[in-house]
Amino acid sequence: MAKATAMLSLFLSLVSLYLIIANGVSSFEEKKIFNLQILQRKLQLDTQGCLLPESRRVKCAIILEMKDRGHCSEKKSDWNRRLKKQLILDDLRVRSMQNRIRKMVSGHSIEASETQIPLASGINLETLNYIVTIGLGSQNMTVTIDTGSDLTWVQCEPCMSCYNQQGPVFKPSTSSSYQSILCNSSTCQSLQFAAGNTGACGSSPSTCNYGVNYGDGSYTNGELGVDHLSFGGVSVSNFVFGCGRNNKGLFGGVSGLMGLGRSYLSLISQTNATFGGVFSYCLPTTETGASGSLIMGNESSVFKNVTPIAYTRLVPNPQLSNFYILNLTSIDVGGVSLQAPSFGNGGIIIDSGTVITRLAPPLYKALKAEFLKQFSGFPSAPGFSILDTCFNLTGYQEVSMPTIRMYFEDNAELNVDVSGIFYIVKEDASQVCLALASLSDAYDIAIIGNYQQRNQRVIYDTKQSKVGFAGEPCSFT
Repeated sequence: MAKATAMLSLFLSLVSLYLIIANGVSSFEEKKIFNLQILQRKLQLDTQGCLLPESRRVKCAIILEMKDRGHCSEKKSDWNRRLKKQLILDDLRVRSMQNRIRKMVSGHSIEASETQIPLASGINLETLNYIVTIGLGSQNMTVTIDTGSDLTWVQCEPCMSCYNQQGPVFKPSTSSSYQSILCNSSTCQSLQFAAGNTGACGSSPSTCNYGVNYGDGSYTNGELGVDHLSFGGVSVSNFVFGCGRNNKGLFGGVSGLMGLGRSYLSLISQTNATFGGVFSYCLPTTETGASGSLIMGNESSVFKNVTPIAYTRLVPNPQLSNFYILNLTSIDVGGVSLQAPSFGNGGIIIDSGTVITRLAPPLYKALKAEFLKQFSGFPSAPGFSILDTCFNLTGYQEVSMPTIRMYFEDNAELNVDVSGIFYIVKEDASQVCLALASLSDAYDIAIIGNYQQRNQRVIYDTKQSKVGFAGEPCSFT
């Protein structure tokens, strides 16, 4: 009897040891190393001049280099002040989107072949959004990409009121292919669906006027026009865009905005015959020299993904048909699946123009609690703007932090890159924050921001109505 008890005790001990080891391995596999020292060095060395993104053709694809929009700043502003302003603007954008969604749902009107394009971070132009360079007529324009907007627009001369931009303003008078759109055209009459306002008649001669208002008080007003769009050696005739005569706001130094939404006026819809309604991007980090790409067309052979592409369907919503909406099924932190009442009301929007991912309050609360449970032993720091979970990591060369994965219908997953988990507020790492935030209202629709999409190949297939994800370290190529 004693021998049997001893054997049972030994067996249970071995089982316990096995579970401890297994759990230890699992825990190790579900963490990522965040190197603070290397990142700080890269931030301090960010003194390069302005090199605009370029484009090229590879096989059947057009590749547009993409950078963070701040990449072309004339001078470096105070780091902390700049980041705070960026998050304030991001919060205003999200609030504006939620208001726009409510109005769309309620039915009330709102006033207001393949190619790869270089895509860049725009941090030095005082934004955390991304820029590419395109050709309109014979002029090059640097624009912010935005999957949450439809109308592409640039500042135009003569300009009644324009913000300061780097590089020349578009001059319709010097383009032999530019034409104004008339207010009695079908394009003008259908403007409300794409730009959120009804096309109005101008004074000379009956041009189609547009107006788009953004949540931070920024706006663009002008006339609709057509011209040749070009990038990477491909030219698209009769491209409809906004010629902004009265523009104000915090757009940085870019020429305007590229609308990658789903309405008929978006760049994707207008180039459907050329690129088949398919585009993808890999968003780089804000580090010096980091460069991603916007690829027009379905040429996966030019991707540099290191994991297989997994697709999830777009959730149909006739009232919000301009947005890309996915069905978020679960989130795990460090391999632990979160327990929350709901993972999204009517789906979650994936948006290149929103910076920080917003989750429903109960889901964010569960994520925050699990993250703090696993990332313990580090001193806390005050919250920063919309970010309420911050740490003082001064003196640490690197830290091990929990992974964050988002799962979608059809077993697609977004494995958030290490650069998309922490937001460095202070360069000495005395204030480093979890880079996710809560929605203010539980009934608002959740949004996946560009910060959590870094170093991922995100593929949008509007014909097949699906979005795909694959890991791609584009910041380091």
